[in-house]
Amino acid sequence: METDAPGTVLKRERVRDYVLELIESRRAGDGIPSERTLCAHLGVSRPTLRAAVDELVAAGLLVRQHGRGMFVAPAKITQELVSERATLTVPQAAGAWSSRLLEFTTVAAGARVGRKLRMSPSGRIVYVARLRLVDGTPMAVEHLHLRADLVPGLTARELETGDLYAHLRERHGVRVHEATQTIEPTVVTRSEARLLDVPDLSPALLFERLTTDTAGRPVEYVHSLYRGDRYRIVSRLTLGPAATPDSAPDPAPGHHPGIPPCDFTRGDPVAAASLGGDVQDTPDPQEP
Repeated sequence: METDAPGTVLKRERVRDYVLELIESRRAGDGIPSERTLCAHLGVSRPTLRAAVDELVAAGLLVRQHGRGMFVAPAKITQELVSERATLTVPQAAGAWSSRLLEFTTVAAGARVGRKLRMSPSGRIVYVARLRLVDGTPMAVEHLHLRADLVPGLTARELETGDLYAHLRERHGVRVHEATQTIEPTVVTRSEARLLDVPDLSPALLFERLTTDTAGRPVEYVHSLYRGDRYRIVSRLTLGPAATPDSAPDPAPGHHPGIPPCDFTRGDPVAAASLGGDVQDTPDPQEP
């Protein structure tokens, strides 16, 4: 399998973070600097910049207009399946999972990752890029950003074998507690296609997760790309207590994708459990 040269994945990640910072500081329809300008400012080659920009275009965050440049895309519609009062537990996904490290280094957090992890941009993080495999087949490309002060002595073996959250708990005294995760459709770039052994522009699922520990400290920020042809999410929804048609109140306002109108009981939370999710072996929030 063809792989990138050492440092290439991290360089693309830094370019991606910089362009995301531009996007998040602008409004929909605003332009961003040209590829030529960005290459000169960041000191990277055109292919490296284009790979990062292609990923953001595929994710629906940037829009290219021929002859005009690149612009911030309109904001996406967000639908939450779990209310603040409900919890989400995620069983381990099917298959025998393993990891192959692509990059493993300690670097400065930078503005965007530092903001997510509530630390200084100059604070140190452990950056990890790894290929996730199921029964030996490439399934996902994962980018982890971990606070370095919470995981001193983190080893490559911990990142390649076993469950990372179990290692954090048992070897570093870090107990993860909650995570906020988004899932969006996208397509793979050329470099991601090589790693995942799929054609260019194949469908994929983009996961983004921020995990906190029992003290409320951010522990990790992760974004992962999963093969759309081999991976799916199944949600089990509780739509409220049983009610007869005569006693059911009017449906809650708004649109609930995939759920027929009038099936909601007003005010009741939606509890969801996903099978095949990105988070594996999530600890019980009640665990001492």
